[in-house]
Amino acid sequence: AYREAKARIGRRRRHESTELDLSEMDLTELPESIGDAFALQTLDLSGNRLTSLPESLGHLTELRMLNLSDNQLTSLPESLGLLTQLQTLDVIRNELESLPESLGSLHELETLELGRNHLTWLPESMSQLSQLQTLNLGDNEQISLPNWLAALMNLKVLRLFGNEIVLVPHWISQLAHLEELELFENLLTSLPEALGELTQLQSLELQLNDLTSLPQSMAKLQHLKRLNLDDNPLNPEMA
Repeated sequence: AYREAKARIGRRRRHESTELDLSEMDLTELPESIGDAFALQTLDLSGNRLTSLPESLGHLTELRMLNLSDNQLTSLPESLGLLTQLQTLDVIRNELESLPESLGSLHELETLELGRNHLTWLPESMSQLSQLQTLNLGDNEQISLPNWLAALMNLKVLRLFGNEIVLVPHWISQLAHLEELELFENLLTSLPEALGELTQLQSLELQLNDLTSLPQSMAKLQHLKRLNLDDNPLNPEMA
């Protein structure tokens, strides 16, 4: 598999191809030569058994999409921050326990998929991801929600399910463009009145929590099309 991957990289380099698919190859290691495929804009490494990535990945400065999902990565290289054209980064279903500070350099990033990892904290540099529209932090078990996340003013989709969240922070009201908010499978007993400030919200998933009531401000969510409250101990008049 390693030799085949190396051969594919060589062919793409010679032909200056913009796409390279190395998914589902059972790779445990990525050849350093990946850094020589300068023209790549799309790289799919999903469904392998990678535990780390070479720093040479940072040479792929034309990359727009990087799919690392379904691997065994415990960390990401600092050189990732050199991929300043990156628009989509998918690292869902890995073993990540931390993220590099350099992540904040990805100023063109629009979609960041970090769900189903082991993250408990986020680097503050992420507050610089001003173009981010989709942030998936679901199923990270016990991730903290720092208040600087409010700086991600262009967020439209925020996934926080499965994180043992006890309180929804009040700063969430500052995410004025939010359209989808997933808070299901947490430990919520109440919601802040600030939730009613998310006037662009179209989908709100709150199932599998411990909610007994809802804030009156939710009546202001005029664009809400989907509201899931299943499996909450709501009072009958609230259900």
